[in-house]
Amino acid sequence: MAKREELVVGLDIGTTKIACIVGEVTDGGVDIIGVGTHPSTGLKKGVVVNIDATVQSIQRAVEEAEHMAGVEITSVYAGIAGAHIKSLNSQGVWAVKDREVKESDVAAVLEQAKAINIPQDREIIHVLPQEYTIDHQDGIKEPLGMSGVRLEAKVHLVTASVTSAQNIIKCCHRCGLQVADVVLEPLASAEAVLHEDEKELGVALIDIGGGTTDLAIFTDGAIVHTSVLAVGGHQLTADIAYGLRSPHSEAERIKHKHGCAMVSLVGEDEMMEVPSVGGRPARSVKRQSLCAVIEPRVEEIFMLVRREIEKSGHADKLASGCVITGGSTILEGMTELAEEVLGMPVRRGSPMGVGGLIDVVRSPSYSTGVGLVQFGVKHMGITHFQRGDADKRNVWQRMRNWFGEVF
Repeated sequence: MAKREELVVGLDIGTTKIACIVGEVTDGGVDIIGVGTHPSTGLKKGVVVNIDATVQSIQRAVEEAEHMAGVEITSVYAGIAGAHIKSLNSQGVWAVKDREVKESDVAAVLEQAKAINIPQDREIIHVLPQEYTIDHQDGIKEPLGMSGVRLEAKVHLVTASVTSAQNIIKCCHRCGLQVADVVLEPLASAEAVLHEDEKELGVALIDIGGGTTDLAIFTDGAIVHTSVLAVGGHQLTADIAYGLRSPHSEAERIKHKHGCAMVSLVGEDEMMEVPSVGGRPARSVKRQSLCAVIEPRVEEIFMLVRREIEKSGHADKLASGCVITGGSTILEGMTELAEEVLGMPVRRGSPMGVGGLIDVVRSPSYSTGVGLVQFGVKHMGITHFQRGDADKRNVWQRMRNWFGEVF
């Protein structure tokens, strides 16, 4: 069994499913040793609307992952999304005291960059450095140890609704889980599906989930824009149920089995069975009729994304094009329609850079979960929370023993 301090767990709390991914840190990187999923019923458009239902779904997913990995999960990196996510770019300036940049100087200049006025109902969840400037020398990625007297930092700040973040943490606490960090979902997905050279050249990551479509734009190796659109695969399912007059559960199944994002890719003679509502007999329908329902909605999603990219001011810097990921991008024809609407090269991204159960998680629907594990390893330190919990338990155990001896 793996030691607890060698484990990093990602918890993707999505609108359609909860995914719990257990990663074990090895000499060669990270191995995925456990995966648990369960349908999600307590979220709407990425935001918790029913705590009890969300808690039950999280518990089922965590139990499944624990059973597969053979470990007890106590701490997780939880994903956050929803239309309440807002981002902006900021700058900070700091006077270097000893003419050499130390960790304390970097921390101080990032604190200065965070010193902006935001509403009381919002909080900063990420401070993401883009580049540093020392004595007017810009383009510095790693300032530690460099000489200078004036340190500037350009950062990307991600803010979220305080209540939305607290509800996610509350759900995890009710399941007996500590939250090591709350991580923006497109940021996590980027860890799993993007290559470093794509980030350097400029790339837009589009993560289309069940309730939201997340966007993250990278240029020169740094993140410059993030946003979350309250539209996703749920709208496709609702359109299919309404357009084909079929139950919602059957519409979801039909979407996965027969769905295609472009009518032109489907043959005229292809037919499928569509269950009816109210006990009426099933009907035989052309597959093109299904695709004619799906295509306009997918086109609308990519038009909204295109508008957001243009609004960000970075549309002309995306030399690598776009990478689409998320469960909804598994549909046939997604990349072709995306290229047509966005006017740039598009590829479908799946998790990479991990070992272990790679065949299980090699799907766009696991990009966020695997990315949360990679984020935990890369950014926050793998033993930061687990060891602290273990130390607390050891202290309590020693106190119990001491009281037992005295009394």
